[in-house]
Amino acid sequence: MRDKRWIPTARPGNAGGIGNTLEDFLGIDENNRAIPNAAEWEMKSHRIASASLTTLFHAEPSPRALKFVPAILLPKYGWAHREAGGRYPAGELSFRQTISAAGPSDRGFKVVVDRPASKILISFDAKAIASRHAEWFKTVKVRAGSGDLNPQPYWGFDDLSHKAGSKLANCFYVEAETKREARKELFRYAEILMMQEFGLERLLKGLEEGWAFVDFDARNGHNHGTKFRLQQDRVPGLYRHVSKL
Repeated sequence: MRDKRWIPTARPGNAGGIGNTLEDFLGIDENNRAIPNAAEWEMKSHRIASASLTTLFHAEPSPRALKFVPAILLPKYGWAHREAGGRYPAGELSFRQTISAAGPSDRGFKVVVDRPASKILISFDAKAIASRHAEWFKTVKVRAGSGDLNPQPYWGFDDLSHKAGSKLANCFYVEAETKREARKELFRYAEILMMQEFGLERLLKGLEEGWAFVDFDARNGHNHGTKFRLQQDRVPGLYRHVSKL
């Protein structure tokens, strides 16, 4: 692939175009299942110089029977969707937060890595809410009160280790330069890393240091899923062994 110079994207407008284009070239069927997408290997890609986040995997929090995001976070802590009354119904609520354990968001939400309990939890601190969200917080006090989430959504370390291990145990990491010509994005594949032995401890450290995140993206009409994400250039740091091909 590095000898092919600039290659037009196979999926115009798709944020995952680098990986999709490479999968098409290699004859790998696209899938969203929680299994590696190249036999026993996952494939992740990175636009060089991009600051966007990459998704590691989807995982809804426990207690799963509560369907926490649509049943609790949206109705009790959601805010008016920016397209409510236009593209969506007037009462459409949104709950979108990309948060880590390094500090609370401007709406007071934070990840907590509770090592003694072997859990990752989501916490709410009303004191951390930015003043520009004061009107929203007034509605939260009516809907849910001003205390912490009760119960708190969480992920057990063992569950996450199994989830990540089934999909990310070994991974090829592809970096590509990008440019646009005639309104089409083109890629030049610059480097391929072979990464082995994913480590949950490294992900926990990323959450604590603020380069790994829990990402909520839901509205009344659709829950896009809760994701674990991180800064693209940090992906190799999740593995014990990394080598260039």
